[in-house]
Amino acid sequence: MMRRIARAPWELLKRTFGWLVLFEARNKVLLAPSALRLRRFEDAETHRLAADLGAPPAALVATVIPTHRRPEALRAAVRSALAQTVTDQVVIVVDDGAGLPELPADPRLFAVSLARNTATAGVVRNVGIRLTRSRYVAFLDDDNLWEPDHLEQALATLEAPDGPDAVYTALRRVLPDGTDRDVLSVPFDRRRAAHEAFLDTNAFVARRNRSLYFSRLRRTPEVLPREDWELVRRYGRRHEVRHLPRATVRYLVNPDSFWTSWDETPPRQAPRT
Repeated sequence: MMRRIARAPWELLKRTFGWLVLFEARNKVLLAPSALRLRRFEDAETHRLAADLGAPPAALVATVIPTHRRPEALRAAVRSALAQTVTDQVVIVVDDGAGLPELPADPRLFAVSLARNTATAGVVRNVGIRLTRSRYVAFLDDDNLWEPDHLEQALATLEAPDGPDAVYTALRRVLPDGTDRDVLSVPFDRRRAAHEAFLDTNAFVARRNRSLYFSRLRRTPEVLPREDWELVRRYGRRHEVRHLPRATVRYLVNPDSFWTSWDETPPRQAPRT
């Protein structure tokens, strides 16, 4: 009984604001020092790599692929990006300090390496965003694949007269043996996103604006929520986000990798702040 009484304020806060919102507030307090250091590193690396690239890669849409020590999976991801029916795109691969493997020869493909490993996906993606120039930005991780019409479907909605600022398609989750597990397809609801994680960066294509950047907090696998949740919920505060119920992403559910289960529940103990 005493334990239930002690937990009552936390349960009320969860119902009122959403446990994901509360956990993110905690993260911003506890992890702020790491974010400041990583922001300085991100700025320095963006300037260094931009000088190496010369003219920034530009097209209707820029696809950002972060990578770290997955050469074969990266090559498959790059091929799926370059095989899109939308050809007015550039693909930028940003290696998180491990070194790049040999990649396909294509004038639309650009690849860079950070000076050191950050272990922070948000920073790696931010460098890719900042190195490119495009109306729209799409994201693909190095262990996932797109169907050939992924960008076509997204851009058809974004470019429509009443189009939103961002879209995310449905996600086909695939097991390591190649068999389908299920399809994740949830309409966008910012209130629901306070209590439930149903968004993924691999399905997200957005108009480039000041809101399009990832959290720089160093999030280990134990840190909830993920950076894709933070981006889309923040982006949706001032910009329209729409869901397309068509599965155009093949998302690898790999026990040996860092992946999102989307069935996460808040820990039983209230977070310490």
